[in-house]
Amino acid sequence: MYANITSVGKFLPKNIIKNSEFENFLDTTDEWIKSRTGIEERRKLDPGKASSYMAIKAIEKLIKKIKLDIHQVDCIIVSTITPDMVFPSTACLIQNYFKIKNCWGFDLSAACSGFLFGLETANALIKSKIYKKIIVVGVDTMSSILDYQDRNTSILFGDGAGAVLVEPSKNYGIIDCELGVDGSGSEFLFMPGGGSLNKTSEKTLKNKMHYVKQNGAVVFKHAVKGMYDITKKIMLRNDINNKNLKLFIAHQANKRIIESTSQRLKLKKEQVLININKYANTTAASIPIAISDACDKKLIKKNDKIILTAFGAGFTWGSCLLKWGISSD
Repeated sequence: MYANITSVGKFLPKNIIKNSEFENFLDTTDEWIKSRTGIEERRKLDPGKASSYMAIKAIEKLIKKIKLDIHQVDCIIVSTITPDMVFPSTACLIQNYFKIKNCWGFDLSAACSGFLFGLETANALIKSKIYKKIIVVGVDTMSSILDYQDRNTSILFGDGAGAVLVEPSKNYGIIDCELGVDGSGSEFLFMPGGGSLNKTSEKTLKNKMHYVKQNGAVVFKHAVKGMYDITKKIMLRNDINNKNLKLFIAHQANKRIIESTSQRLKLKKEQVLININKYANTTAASIPIAISDACDKKLIKKNDKIILTAFGAGFTWGSCLLKWGISSD
């Protein structure tokens, strides 16, 4: 029994912010951002809308592709670090929007690795043989937690959502998956305010504690090593190499990280998907958006082997090997 992705959908806000716009208020340039990150533009959600809105839009596209009866969905897993609110969960808001009966769900927080954590959770639920249709969403409204005066973080992130439907299959789906965490990395990428440690107050607002904080150099170093090590482990365990792997989809945090990791894995350029130039780092949405892009461009077809790999705050990381089960026709 495999947990197989049977439909995908994505949503990107219409509002595009190009690198040149940052030149108006930050000590940076379009060329500097592109050369350091590979990012050319990113999307920003309109005020008054939140992560549930983008998630719903992505799910609606997923539904339309296969004419899914949404009321057959057993569970909704929402991977996000920017829920609409602390509670109720974004999964509850999505369930209520679609009025799905006999469905449960929850939000999952693993930052940039969130989608893979959600996918592996769906894998376990499918293998329990209790659940048959699970929607896994990766969504983040990163613009809601960015200090746009901070050059170290504001240029890196974008808003977006991606969703997949996971169902049981005898022939296609997740072949192998491994995840990990190391809390010693928590001091290098985090948001200090808003939790039970530093509850919202005049002090936390004044000190901008409700924004993303990052030590870019440390995160870069750990991301390259972390994604390489876990992916290499999955490849060796399953006899995967640059001859039988169709596509490597890594979390889109930095083009140099992706290129460095793929080069160490000895993958060819055409085996590596890169779309960070269009969307920047959409955190938990990064990988499902990339999967949707790969489907739209017909980069993968039925029976292809693909690897998904991520590294994020926590530190968190993971890698999944899939035998693709959706026809490209």
